[in-house]
Amino acid sequence: MALLPRGRRCGAAATAARRLLLGTGARVPGSHACNQYTTSGSLTEEKKEFLQSGPDLQDFVSGDLSDKSAWAEYKGNLKRQKGERLRLPPWLKTEIPMGKNYNKLKNTLRSLNLHTVCEEARCPNIGECWGGGEYATATATIMLMGDTCTRGCRFCSVKTAKNPPPLDPEEPYNTAKAIAEWGLDYVVLTSVDRDDMPDGGAEHFAKTVSHLKERNSKILVECLTPDFRGDLRAVEKVALSGLDVYAHNVETVPALQRKVRDPRASFEQSLRVLKHAKEVQPRVVTKTSVMLGLGETDGQVYSTMKLLREADVDCLTLGQYMQPTKRHLKVNSS
Repeated sequence: MALLPRGRRCGAAATAARRLLLGTGARVPGSHACNQYTTSGSLTEEKKEFLQSGPDLQDFVSGDLSDKSAWAEYKGNLKRQKGERLRLPPWLKTEIPMGKNYNKLKNTLRSLNLHTVCEEARCPNIGECWGGGEYATATATIMLMGDTCTRGCRFCSVKTAKNPPPLDPEEPYNTAKAIAEWGLDYVVLTSVDRDDMPDGGAEHFAKTVSHLKERNSKILVECLTPDFRGDLRAVEKVALSGLDVYAHNVETVPALQRKVRDPRASFEQSLRVLKHAKEVQPRVVTKTSVMLGLGETDGQVYSTMKLLREADVDCLTLGQYMQPTKRHLKVNSS
């Protein structure tokens, strides 16, 4: 699952997939998929020029950035010592969420009994995403099928239970209604794992997409799904529902799967899900994400990228893992 705070991963991942859909139409391999397309039409010309001439990935990797004022004089530790819990440096701290857009989204969600990844995973960027900004659209990732998961991944702070409450039959309709009120042109739907259900909730996903498309045929829909216990019929049901982006996260490199994910999940099973979605619906964009900061090596990351491309995955996002509570895996950058 993808239910945890990972920096700006949720918004950035949705933007990457949206560019694949709204860009030139061509697809490019791996990590280049997000760089070949023009910026969104909602940005000002000044902002577009800034994005084109600003620092690129190589600048980030080298650390040679012009503005180091935020951290150059920081005296705290940046690398965790054994047994130590690091304090967050000032550039990773966020303000308390508030504002008109934030309150509007929160009130709508509560009135329709809907849940979001943003809240359940305690994402530190909730105020920025929900509140929007000068150059941003307010965004929320809707979490279907309740707020309780049947699995217990060691990176995820969502509640777990063997038998969660039954599904809300009105949720697909209410979700479409809420999104229509927000006036979004791109929406991300995800969910908890529901291993207690015969199809893992695939029909629930499909109904939600159908209601969304009925209300707005032009809206772009991304579904970030569970692995459905490897049930390819369930994968097919979602892939053929009318969605635009089929996303499923492998979460980490193959060597760390058992340490990071629930034992019922595996890299091979997740890869089969992504591959089958593309086989049954070739026009759909397939997408996955990998967390960094769990002890993986550069070589393991490169090998994972190669395996994903061999499975015809269109878009990969890399996100910084951030420990949600003391009970979860610690960040390991060694």
